[in-house]
Amino acid sequence: MRKYLLTGMSIAGMAYLSACNQGKAAADKQATPDILAANVDSTVNPAQDYFDFVNGGWIKQNPIPAEYSAWGIGNLVQEELYKRLRLINEQAAEKPGDAISHKIASFWKSGMDSVAINAAGIKPIEEDLKAIDAVTNVQELVALAATQNIYTGAMCSPYIAQDSKNSEAMALQFYQGGLGLPNRDYYFNTDERTTKVRQAYPAHIARMLQFTGMDANAAKTAAEDIVKLETLLAKSSRKLADLRDPEANYHKMSVTELNKIAGNIDWAAFIKQQGISKFADTIIVGQPEFYTALSTAVKSQPLSTWKNYLKWHLISSAASSLSDTIAATNFAFYNTLLKGQEKQKPRWKRVLDTEEDAIGEALGQLFVKEFFNATAKKRYENMVEDIRGALKTRIENLTWMSDSTKQKALYKLSKITKKVGYPDKWKDFSAMDIKDQSYAQNIKAARQWWHNYSVNKLGKPVDRTEWDMTPQTYNAYYNPSNNEIVLPAGIFTVPGKRDEELDDALVYGYAGASTIGHEITHGFDDEGRQFDAEGNLKSWWTKEDESKFNQRAAVMVRQFDSYVVVDSQHINGKATLGENIADLGGILLGWDAFQHTEQFKKNQPIAGYTPPQRFFMGYSLGWLSHTKKEELARRVLTDVHSPAKFRVNGPFSDVDAFYKVYNVKEGNGMWRADSARVRIW
Repeated sequence: MRKYLLTGMSIAGMAYLSACNQGKAAADKQATPDILAANVDSTVNPAQDYFDFVNGGWIKQNPIPAEYSAWGIGNLVQEELYKRLRLINEQAAEKPGDAISHKIASFWKSGMDSVAINAAGIKPIEEDLKAIDAVTNVQELVALAATQNIYTGAMCSPYIAQDSKNSEAMALQFYQGGLGLPNRDYYFNTDERTTKVRQAYPAHIARMLQFTGMDANAAKTAAEDIVKLETLLAKSSRKLADLRDPEANYHKMSVTELNKIAGNIDWAAFIKQQGISKFADTIIVGQPEFYTALSTAVKSQPLSTWKNYLKWHLISSAASSLSDTIAATNFAFYNTLLKGQEKQKPRWKRVLDTEEDAIGEALGQLFVKEFFNATAKKRYENMVEDIRGALKTRIENLTWMSDSTKQKALYKLSKITKKVGYPDKWKDFSAMDIKDQSYAQNIKAARQWWHNYSVNKLGKPVDRTEWDMTPQTYNAYYNPSNNEIVLPAGIFTVPGKRDEELDDALVYGYAGASTIGHEITHGFDDEGRQFDAEGNLKSWWTKEDESKFNQRAAVMVRQFDSYVVVDSQHINGKATLGENIADLGGILLGWDAFQHTEQFKKNQPIAGYTPPQRFFMGYSLGWLSHTKKEELARRVLTDVHSPAKFRVNGPFSDVDAFYKVYNVKEGNGMWRADSARVRIW
């Protein structure tokens, strides 16, 4: 994914603002400050630290609000979106029209009814807690865990997706999971920040368990046992970088074979308990050693510990939909301690965030009617083809790749499907049981619907028209199984600007390089290159070409390994390799395509900056943000994206054109010796 500015969740954004500021006079437009020039810190030498130069002025004037762990362009876009989505919800609540409006109104009203939510306290999950209490043996435990897993993610992470080696088939897949901390490193790393989080974790679990009715002493003991159990699972969980190898995380086996390596769980019963009946007797297990450890723990750990573990994951997953006291307690650990957020967003924004996950595409149907037009859609569809053409030329001119692999690469490039703006067909949410009921029940109903929606894909042809993001999302992605790039309307937004106000230099940097070029390059990064034109995990490189690619990629791993983010924590060059390759590739492709524009050829400055300078500034606008230290530390351990600053300074120091445009010399901070620059695409 191209944008990853705030959290592991997709960041909703604002679609093209065709309706914003309509009717303003030309004089008013002229008076609007240039968004690129306005962000500059002129006290910084761009050849020394380009990110601080191009975004530093804005950062100095815009501190991170207390309710956020980071603040940047994604938030600015989000703020505009919040206002418009709130209006859509309030209008639906006041006068619901069709079935979609009724669901939106019901969800909104239930989420905004804080009086009812606080009065209910723990009641929305009482039946689930009673079901846990009623468990008397391991078989009942596993059956209940399978049912509650749909809502809590406890024990493991089953899901349904395309078979990586047969992209025409949907497959049931099992992944590692079941941890309450962000990933396995939080259970073992010894640096000060991670240790602080780990030491605070048992006390947080205990506080949450007390809401379920446990006394303080029982909750303290239960929390200690839960941490020991999760630590056992974490020991057999793979590290972030190791999860990025698609071949190493693909193990197709029968249910019988899974039972041989994890036999203390009846996997056929587990699968059936999840409502899955339509599947061949094969599953794809990502990390078999995790399931062996899970099976061992089911037998070795006391039943009481497992029951308390399920209670913990239940209340943790439901916390945001429960009373203010429960939600605030959960926030204090996961948001304040882990991310540095000082306070929660106001309730209406939190409800909109939850609604985005629940029925975001339904909102999108209403949204695009008002805020995305055909002219903008056409501009970016054309830009995709400009970028595709740039990569075609680069592949043809590669000196390190054989003709055999080149031809296959060119064929794959030609087969990449582009999806721009919004889906041609929308999901049908009519069966989602959102109605006048509690907020927690509506969220649970949405999760159940998404689970059923996913299960229903088994045994059916793959729907290659489907979108996995909503139109209003400030994000984008490349899907290797479909060999497609998906570019929601929101990703092209510059806050407060209409599309026609944006010059090509800005757009080719902001959208062409950091979004379109980035996503196309993902098809040829260290992971994406392992999938063929049809979306199958299948080797199509010669061994010699593969070796040469890996040698060039290793240069980038070393480069990013050397960057210190916070305290003594370095970027994980191997874990972030795919995103770093895509950033660099996107810049090169955007630059190549931009050179064919009239603006580049005329070379007339705007706001004192030349078109080439504005291209690099435009790319950097996409990473306009700053982040609290707590959140930076978390991302280093959990995120496959480098922090924003290094997504600018890192790849730019590998781009020869950047050196020429800004006269970068040896001794400058942005300088890298020619032999140390990354040369892949």
